[in-house]
Amino acid sequence: MPHKTIQPEGWAPAKGYANGMLSDDNQLFVGGQIGWNAQQHFESDDFIEQTEQALKNIAAVLVEAGGQTSDITRLTWYVTDKKEYVAKQREMGESYRRVMGKHFPAMTMVVVAGLIEDRALVEIEATAVLQKD
Repeated sequence: MPHKTIQPEGWAPAKGYANGMLSDDNQLFVGGQIGWNAQQHFESDDFIEQTEQALKNIAAVLVEAGGQTSDITRLTWYVTDKKEYVAKQREMGESYRRVMGKHFPAMTMVVVAGLIEDRALVEIEATAVLQKD
């Protein structure tokens, strides 16, 4: 089988998409993650807290696939408020490093008018190449 769906244990089921797809050559494609928890509930409307939760969600998909955050090769960020992102650079960096450490893959930031989930302030997708033994 060329692809395996990755769904972290205990997460509410994804509807109409996969949280992650692992290819037979160990590439992991993580679908856009937003700032809700494993049960698809928002615990905060704070930009930094949602961002950290989205990054934690990416990390959870990586771990479920047998990887770690240092395997990430690319992140694409979609944010709804450029001014808030720019104003909170320091807090953003601290939040990022709490989850990702000092690993800085290729990144793209896109400002969007809105996201599918109305409360979502950020959505982040990732690509990783898992280091298998």
